[in-house]
Amino acid sequence: MGSGTWTTCAYDTYTKATYSVSADSISTANFTTQDFYRSRSLADVLNAKGKIRECLDSEEHPNSYPIILALDVTGSMGSAATEAGKKLGEIMTSIYENEAITDPEFCIMAIGDLAYDGAPIQMSQFESDIRIAEQLDKVYFEGGGGGNRYESYTMAWYMGLRHAKLDCWNRGAKGLIITLGDEQINPYLPMYGIQNYAGDTVQADVETDILYGEVCEKYDVYHISVDDSRSSYSWNNQQNAVDRSWTKVIGEDHYRTSNLENLADTIIGIITEHAIGRINNSFIIDADTEEVSW
Repeated sequence: MGSGTWTTCAYDTYTKATYSVSADSISTANFTTQDFYRSRSLADVLNAKGKIRECLDSEEHPNSYPIILALDVTGSMGSAATEAGKKLGEIMTSIYENEAITDPEFCIMAIGDLAYDGAPIQMSQFESDIRIAEQLDKVYFEGGGGGNRYESYTMAWYMGLRHAKLDCWNRGAKGLIITLGDEQINPYLPMYGIQNYAGDTVQADVETDILYGEVCEKYDVYHISVDDSRSSYSWNNQQNAVDRSWTKVIGEDHYRTSNLENLADTIIGIITEHAIGRINNSFIIDADTEEVSW
């Protein structure tokens, strides 16, 4: 996985075939969540139970840069997840045209609630071409969630650690995980949910503080709270409950809020900022000379 390169031409062909609109028009098209996310059950290609997703170096992409983009697909986040999907072309084109971002490969995740939902984990392969859009199109928008005032956001961290193999780790470089949602960070991942949906044997619930310490060794993690009238952020953030829960764990520098109109720019900004810092703090391999430089 991870071969090829994103092109606007391929994306335009894809959007016309899939949504009957051009790539230039899809971001403003009037799609409902169910129009955009058409799967009605967990797609086999997104079922990561007992599986490993790989982001490996190759002759084509010698400095693979893994980026996990995890969308909250519970009921209150329908508009945000749809908007992120509609802006995929804008996001990808900006990323691939940026010379500071080397060999990006994207993994799309959809996160629900391990305690309530039937398909709370969906995880694509790492891809670098139009297959990013093809796998996003297969996301099952379950629209579930529960009354516990948080979703299983940190499952993106867990899956990135336990169900991914990244060559960048061998080069001393970290991957990037960005989660999007409108609720507080979850305090733990339930043991039975991990067993049922990831297929892993764990002896107890996985506490968020402990998991954060582990994931920071392999990834930089960011969260975007979607502050929009079409999400539940404002209601959930009474007395700054959402903001405080996230910044307490990941810090203010790795926490963002964004409305739907600015969501693409916020995602692009995080990736660009992280990619530049990644180059400054790790080494890369020159594809022509195979020499390592810092």
